[in-house]
Amino acid sequence: MPYVVDFENVSTVGLESSPFADALAGVRANEARYYRNKFDHTFTTEPASESPEIVERVAHVLKQERGIEIGSPALETSDFEVDGTMMSYVFYESGLSINVMYGLEDGQKRAVGFKLAEGMEVPEELAAFKFARQKSKLAGVIRGSYFVIKGEY
Repeated sequence: MPYVVDFENVSTVGLESSPFADALAGVRANEARYYRNKFDHTFTTEPASESPEIVERVAHVLKQERGIEIGSPALETSDFEVDGTMMSYVFYESGLSINVMYGLEDGQKRAVGFKLAEGMEVPEELAAFKFARQKSKLAGVIRGSYFVIKGEY
């Protein structure tokens, strides 16, 4: 069942099994606020068990582009189009959030973004990336990194 992410009253719904549930919920709420303010889009998530195709799509891009395999179980996903760009999100039990931004027209931006919930260590599979810090009222300190997608998917 879809969950409309509330960025005013942050909830851990769907993320309870994560040891960083509160911080991960803040990351998710931060994304919801961004999409509401920038695109007037309502950010919704659903259990990863109900959307395995999204988890598989994100995993496929990571594997093909950088040989990355995420070891943590996926908890929730989100998949939508805004402004000619497909956005796919996966929120993992470890406190990691991954998004695949894929411009639908040739020449548009295509990238994979990683965000780490406050308190979690950088996962071994992402150790090669440098993470910048961003302060968020909803999530504390978010560490993020990204890479540009070169292939066609």
